[in-house]
Amino acid sequence: MGRNYRNCSKTSRVPRRPFEKDRIDAELKLVGKYGLKNKREVWRVGLVLSKIRTTARELLTLDEKDTRRVFEGTAMLKRLTRLGLLDDNKQALDYVLSLKTEDFLDRRLQTRVFQLGLAKTIHHARVQIWQRHIRVGKQVVDVPSFTVRTDSEKHIDIALGSALSGAKPGRVKRKKMRRAGAGGGDDDDEE
Repeated sequence: MGRNYRNCSKTSRVPRRPFEKDRIDAELKLVGKYGLKNKREVWRVGLVLSKIRTTARELLTLDEKDTRRVFEGTAMLKRLTRLGLLDDNKQALDYVLSLKTEDFLDRRLQTRVFQLGLAKTIHHARVQIWQRHIRVGKQVVDVPSFTVRTDSEKHIDIALGSALSGAKPGRVKRKKMRRAGAGGGDDDDEE
């Protein structure tokens, strides 16, 4: 057995106070609104947000002409703008501190599919993504938490090989067609 040299870090952080009523209610509301599987998905987004805000706070303490603040700050703003979290007119580190969990949850593929009208409900959108019916560009994406960039948002569509696109009928429909073609007059099998 060799050593495992992969750097593994936690992807979510549990709350310090597990039974705080206001926080539990707020999380439950987010889980329902965005159709999340569990609260760990909320905590995962919270951890990403806290890391970004910590970096922004650290950069704000540096001098405005400092090379590290200039390069890392512009890179962070560019990345957040490309993800659709910041507008083009809000290009300052101060706006990074005002980001909320909802801003990140709005950029998820599951939310985008529902808002584009490709699914009837937010939960239906999650199922469609999981069953590989949705593509972004030419790539089929089966991860509901996939963060959609602004330039690829207009390329979200039904997958080409999906039964929803009309290409090939699904498994159940093929079975019904076979039964209808072969059986003809036998109605006793369907009871």
